[in-house]
Amino acid sequence: MIPLPDLAPIRIIKVEAHVFRAPILEPVETSFGIMHDRPAVLVNLQDDQGASGWGEIWCNFPAVGAEHRARLLESCVGPLLKSQAWAHPAEAFDALSARLHVLALQTGEPGPIAQTIAGVDIAMWDLAARQLGQPLWKLLGGKPEVQVYASGLSPTRPEQLALQKRDEGYRAFKLKVGFGAERDLENLRTLRRLLGPDTPLMVDANQGWDLSTAATMSELLAECRPIWMEEPITADHPLSQWQQLAQQSRIPLAAGENMRGQAEFTAALESRAFAVMQPDLGKWGGFSQCVAVGKAALQHGCLFCPHWLGGGLGLVASMHLKAAVGGEGFVEVDSNPNPLRDLLAGQVLRPAEGRIRLPEAPGLGITPDLDALAQFKVSHR
Repeated sequence: MIPLPDLAPIRIIKVEAHVFRAPILEPVETSFGIMHDRPAVLVNLQDDQGASGWGEIWCNFPAVGAEHRARLLESCVGPLLKSQAWAHPAEAFDALSARLHVLALQTGEPGPIAQTIAGVDIAMWDLAARQLGQPLWKLLGGKPEVQVYASGLSPTRPEQLALQKRDEGYRAFKLKVGFGAERDLENLRTLRRLLGPDTPLMVDANQGWDLSTAATMSELLAECRPIWMEEPITADHPLSQWQQLAQQSRIPLAAGENMRGQAEFTAALESRAFAVMQPDLGKWGGFSQCVAVGKAALQHGCLFCPHWLGGGLGLVASMHLKAAVGGEGFVEVDSNPNPLRDLLAGQVLRPAEGRIRLPEAPGLGITPDLDALAQFKVSHR
């Protein structure tokens, strides 16, 4: 637990969920499904001193996920959070996880419940850092500058979006693959040709292949020298099969967004199958757990590259996480249009030569403008 000796006990008296859906002109394609709008669930916690903290819960899938997680927050997590004062955000994370463990098993929903607790944890750390008057990256012992990469380049004309993001200051790019060998290879060749031999490129299969196909695709795509191949097989493949693929693959393997729990991350790191570790702090763990995962990843010689695909508040939180952990690696910034990203984090999303400098303001350094978001707000009750 990260020591916070000057933190006064936090007593939460109000827990609110704000659900938003922003329509988009072009659906976001992945190997397993399509997003027809961009959702976000923001968490607002208010304490008995009138202070607020903000977090975000991962909610992209299924299509009704945002409303469901908001109701989990207000019906299951919120009452427990308000039941006592908390000496430390990690104390709240541990207690909520323990008290809701049986419910997660009984309902078959360990993922959504973990995601809801994770969003609360982000908000608790934001509130704590605001109480202490420090930016969260500094409170966690980090430095404010992080490397970023442009992700989510779809299989349809990815070069157009890549060139746009390069003009905006991005210097590394990730292509979605899993749409047929010929199409995947042609897209990656196009990006390599246009962006030059030294530009970092990555590929993400979104769990789209079996073991044999992943090995074959590694051979095909290796000519373009991507620095990692992300989730080529499903996250629940045995570690022995990940190790087998790592030995066969000419491209280093990346995963983590669909891992949950310290034991799973520890086993993954100790397997040596992964060159890149990518926890999503809005899916599991928040800051209370993902800082430790990041530091363990660096100790094992991995790149630490937090995953994020959602609204702007969670994106900025991911940047604070990376800044706190330090070391080599990037923060993911989705390239596709998303008003819920831009309205929440627009003032932060200005990379210079692939790097972003975080604000010096306390906490996450941003406060959602709910009036600006009002056109996208939807009911979850």
